[in-house]
Amino acid sequence: MATVHTYTVRSTWTGDRNGSGQLDADHLSASFSVPGNLGGPGLGTNPEELLVSAAAGCYLITLCTLLTNRQIPFIRIELTSHGYFEFDRGLRFDRMEHHPVLVFDHPVDDERIIALAEHAEHACMVSSALRGNVSVTVHPQIRVQSASR
Repeated sequence: MATVHTYTVRSTWTGDRNGSGQLDADHLSASFSVPGNLGGPGLGTNPEELLVSAAAGCYLITLCTLLTNRQIPFIRIELTSHGYFEFDRGLRFDRMEHHPVLVFDHPVDDERIIALAEHAEHACMVSSALRGNVSVTVHPQIRVQSASR
């Protein structure tokens, strides 16, 4: 029998479309509203940022786990993620791009690292939930620097 993990978020909303909400989970508390670029008040975060943040966090954890399991030491991973939303007969989440920079203090097999960076997107639980609805692509870069930086 599979183990089931439950994550609960409690939310409230006050006001009309220009109101604001509050969400709380075990390790997260955030105000949110309709984003300013969509005609809302732009208070706190918004569901779009939260979705991109969830995908970015999951991708980073997955990539770190893949590298660790293969005993490939790294200094850090710097990630910029973009979520693209379009107005196409209504607002629609179109695609997401992850741009990881993997920083090492030693030369690495670039092809292997790039393959792992791309595989992490397929292994990520959040990306799997989006798959079929949202295109997620990865554009990795590798940087080697001295460990003292």
